[in-house]
Amino acid sequence: MAETASKKTEKTAGTSRPRLMLMDGHSLAYRAFFALPAENFTTASGQPTNAIYGFASMLANTLRDESPTHFAVAFDVSRKTWRSEEFTEYKANRSKTPDEFKGQVELIGELLDAMHARRFAVDGFEADDIIATLATQAEAEGFEVLIVTGDRDSFQLVSEHTTVLYPTKGVSELTRFTPEKVVEKYGLTPAQYPDFAALRGDPSDNLPGIPGVGEKTAAKWINQFGSFAELVERVDEVKGKAGQNLRDHLDAVRLNRRLTEMVKDVELPGAVTDLERAAYDRTAVSMVLDTLEIRNPSLRERLFAVDPGAQEAETAAPVVAGVELDGVVLGAGELKPWLAEHGDAVLGLATVDAWALGAGSVTEIALAAAEGAAAWFDPSELDEADENAFARWVADPAKPKVLHNAKGVMRVFAEHGWSVEGVSMDTALAAYLVKPGRRSFALDALSLEYLGRELGPAAAADGQLAFGADDGAEAEALMAQARTILDLGEAFDEKLPEVGAADLLRDMELPTSALLARLERYGIAADRAHLEAMEQMFGAAVQQAVKEAHASVGHEFNLGSPKQLQEVFFGELDLPKTKKTKTGYTTDADALAWLATRTDHELPVIMLRHREQAKLRVTVEGLIKTIAADHRIHTTFNQTVAATGRLSSVDPNLQNIPVRTEEGRAIRRGFVVGEGFESLMTADYSQIELRVMAHLSEDEGLLEAFTSGEDLHTTVASQVFSVERSAVDAEMRRKIKAMSYGLAYGLSAFGLSQQLNIEAGEARALMDTYFERFGGVRDYLRRVVDEARATGYTETLFGRRRYLPDLNSDNRQRREMAERMALNAPIQGTAADIVKIAMLNVDRALREAGLKSRMLLQVHDEIVLEIAPGERAKTEELLRREMASAVALRAPLDVSVGSGADWESAAH
Repeated sequence: MAETASKKTEKTAGTSRPRLMLMDGHSLAYRAFFALPAENFTTASGQPTNAIYGFASMLANTLRDESPTHFAVAFDVSRKTWRSEEFTEYKANRSKTPDEFKGQVELIGELLDAMHARRFAVDGFEADDIIATLATQAEAEGFEVLIVTGDRDSFQLVSEHTTVLYPTKGVSELTRFTPEKVVEKYGLTPAQYPDFAALRGDPSDNLPGIPGVGEKTAAKWINQFGSFAELVERVDEVKGKAGQNLRDHLDAVRLNRRLTEMVKDVELPGAVTDLERAAYDRTAVSMVLDTLEIRNPSLRERLFAVDPGAQEAETAAPVVAGVELDGVVLGAGELKPWLAEHGDAVLGLATVDAWALGAGSVTEIALAAAEGAAAWFDPSELDEADENAFARWVADPAKPKVLHNAKGVMRVFAEHGWSVEGVSMDTALAAYLVKPGRRSFALDALSLEYLGRELGPAAAADGQLAFGADDGAEAEALMAQARTILDLGEAFDEKLPEVGAADLLRDMELPTSALLARLERYGIAADRAHLEAMEQMFGAAVQQAVKEAHASVGHEFNLGSPKQLQEVFFGELDLPKTKKTKTGYTTDADALAWLATRTDHELPVIMLRHREQAKLRVTVEGLIKTIAADHRIHTTFNQTVAATGRLSSVDPNLQNIPVRTEEGRAIRRGFVVGEGFESLMTADYSQIELRVMAHLSEDEGLLEAFTSGEDLHTTVASQVFSVERSAVDAEMRRKIKAMSYGLAYGLSAFGLSQQLNIEAGEARALMDTYFERFGGVRDYLRRVVDEARATGYTETLFGRRRYLPDLNSDNRQRREMAERMALNAPIQGTAADIVKIAMLNVDRALREAGLKSRMLLQVHDEIVLEIAPGERAKTEELLRREMASAVALRAPLDVSVGSGADWESAAH
């Protein structure tokens, strides 16, 4: 093993000695935690990941830069060590570990395990002691040692063959401490450092120093007397007040010296030669990163780039996990006979398209069959017979096809006039149904996780592919993708029934995907002039707010600078302090709203208006940029983003447009009826989440409130507050409406208090009274969490699962977040499923009726249609019927419909 390590090091590090890199896990993770803001690194379940991300980034960089042959990470077990037993005040001054940091070290351990990196933690000892032990053993074995730590006590380990890499800026910059560097920095040798540290004391460890003695005096004494032991022996020779203070505190200094010395003989399993780096379990690494929702591709690439198994993979034959393809590049006249031979089998299909560049044209297509046959062709080079054969095959519902992101393929194929039918599997949608909480559905990640296979070029059956080098690599890679898609389809055919999602894919998600592809192609007409006028109006409002802000404090400042805002708010104006963050007191939107209620100064209100107008301007700018040549906006719908099953949109994000504000309504007037159509029509369900909650809870009081014919929130308020309906005022109704929807979204008493701006106790009392009146709701909410804690998941009315492993977490923050998700997922997920069923039913009914009216958008559970001349009445009748009958609930679905010349005037 050592010989192999030596060869690796000789190649990468220019030395014949094996190289061991040791990392202080706790020290570096804690630095990473404070270097990166937790609010920017948090999963949907509320788990912070900033320490994990920062540690992983530093790990990738140091492995890349130092090329160690051997590697290990040491962790503390707890603050109870031999040092704390000898000195009870050791580290007693340290503040409580932040809740946001808790649990992240354990998750870092999971990442290291997936990387097959050794980690050590020993009861009674600190990570320093483990590192000192391993470093001492490694030097004796002839290793070069690198220690990556934020603890200066490690400088005592520095030698000719041991270097400390000490973070000097967050976790991104490291300073190399060699013997020369230690002397340069402290005027002492590494061996003298613990003597120096004992005299200096260490506030971070709560080790007391000597009054009046700083680093310069401590270094002078050590240099003068040569060592701590000699200094103690000749302590009476030290003159002046400093000398007397030394003598007065000699016992404390002796204790410091014992505690500062690192233990170099901790009993550890194995030998340092066992720490040779091994190839990752790349599937496990990807799963850890996906679970933590770490989506930065750069980090993943950097981690995989330093995988010891990567170099071996690069030198291996160009195969995909041993899969061989009988691959051919097809020219004119060759696709038709290939399809005649293989087209009846289930085929995987992969494309390279130019849609992202705006061309909307397919440039390469690959097909793969289970028996190994594969083909690649350029659609522009097909002859008429080939193109007709391909068009017939791709449109034949009896010819099963496996695709990845079928919606995207359908949309771009439509540009060629190809209709896609017979999609039996979409591997991206299947992966979403199996693990809805993951954030990456990239083909390479799924291939690695489910097939243990890294995407790359595939080998032909005879070891040679019969085409030129220029085209060969691209063709090989795309055929390998097609085969991977096919094989993933088989894997998900087995996996989906295990999670009860086979019917969801076949009956709901695949048909919805095909419908959304058409909606994306249709787009919606936009009034450019109206939107440009809105952009100018919001821009002027932003500038006006800037002027007012400057006038309110008497000078100019940058409204976009958090630092300057802090100086103005909490320095000049001395306003009440908000939440303290790493960079000072926060000035986010919540803080501004809070300040607006706590002070008479106008600046918080002006700042809120400035930010709102700036956000609206950006929204409108984005809409204008996306108006296509056909004068329509073609958004892209996402099926795999929200774990609850709700749809979202991007490019542009139509959910960014406010629904209830006048500005939002004005923006919606920019979405208009297109040429050849008569009007727009909108439809949505009234109070669908509350109806679902009533159905699932079977609460008789809530069900009666829905069937009474009276206003729901007024009816519920009359019961909660024990007054007649006529006595329910606007404030009562507002509170009940907020709480009813809050319960459907997993809102806590604290969250309700924040939303209603009332005390938490009042909010809790309100919820308690509500549950007294509606006990069925209370029992349902308790039951759904208990069942999810037992099974690990929640389920919608249609079997859509959401997995919530954090329900059993020891971390209170993660557990409570998971409980709120458990309350929310069945209700919101069922509502999302109902909307999808309604969309499919409406679309089918429109086509069966032979109507030209068509669906355009689905935003915030609202469906928008474009109505052909003379079809308004028939379309509205059809729309109401199909939406109301989408599913039978105990609280019947209620549909609202409106029509008009633009999106806003079509509101209901």
